Amino acid sequence: MRVVSGIQPTGNLHLGNYLGAIRNWVRMQDEITGAQAAEGGSAEKNGAQAAAGGGAEKNEALFFLADLHAISMPHDPAQLHQGTLEMAAALVACGIDPERSILFNQAQVPQHAELQWLLNGTARMGWLNRMTQWKDKAGKNREGASVALFAYPVLQAADVLLYQATHVPVGEDQKQHLELARDIAQKFNHDFASEDAPVFTLPDPIVPPDAARIMSLRDGTKKMSKSDPSDMSRINLADDPDEVMKKVKKAKTDPEPLPSERKGLEDRAEALNLVTIYAALTDSSVDAVLEEHGGQGFGHFKPLLGEALVETLRPISARFTQLLEDREALDAILARGAAQARERAVATLDATYDALGLVRG
Repeated sequence: MRVVSGIQPTGNLHLGNYLGAIRNWVRMQDEITGAQAAEGGSAEKNGAQAAAGGGAEKNEALFFLADLHAISMPHDPAQLHQGTLEMAAALVACGIDPERSILFNQAQVPQHAELQWLLNGTARMGWLNRMTQWKDKAGKNREGASVALFAYPVLQAADVLLYQATHVPVGEDQKQHLELARDIAQKFNHDFASEDAPVFTLPDPIVPPDAARIMSLRDGTKKMSKSDPSDMSRINLADDPDEVMKKVKKAKTDPEPLPSERKGLEDRAEALNLVTIYAALTDSSVDAVLEEHGGQGFGHFKPLLGEALVETLRPISARFTQLLEDREALDAILARGAAQARERAVATLDATYDALGLVRG
């Protein structure tokens, strides 16, 4: 089982990023590599076996920062660079272990872009034209959109096919792209390989557990976002305990006490948001939180929520800050992961060139 997943690098990471995505990656890593770690397996050992022709161990996870995808839309180069470093630091601080998983950024593994070009000959314009995200992001100005945005799903296909991924975690918004990756792999195998010796593995989807939907502390109808002009609207991963408690204390609520059942949170967006955050932090459910704290006011509930946030974020914030201040260590993590990823990419890329009849030295 080889799982591959990527995330676009964004700076100023907040609680919504952690509970909405990063925590699921960490749990996935622990599930995938737990047995392997207990048996003494490692990413380096897998790479050595693969290089020797023995293939990878049973379970392996590759997580990457999709910085090549980021240039498909207008962007600030300095922000992209900083955001990539911050995302790498956040992933490690939150629990992604470079000793058990392979963590890297795309730009250090040129085989991603190389395979995308080779797959462009198999992908079809009609397939890409049907991509919902292409329609949404390009809007009415399709003529003004970049070629990279149009071909974005082909790069996504290359991201997973390059490593012979067996499974890819997907949310609702990415299911269509994984189906496209399977279509490209099937057509390539049919056109250029034999049934007994396909070039690409067809990846299956993994649907992660429902992630907590974290909303703004100032407006419970809007998602928590780094683009909100008010820093009081979000809990940043780098916030210290005093800042966290201050933001929770000032979080928007209503004068009513907490209900004992979920139905009582209808039309109370801010109350629902705080209960949702507490439930996610304590690995509980909204129903269980209300059963325990129903009838109590926010004067009682907010300090409990603040303490849960501080307890969860304190080690993450400390490690995150430490990594950002130790650029050498952060660069080493990404460089090591990229080297491992490049090693795994060689066989697939060679097979693709050979199947296409391309002559290389």
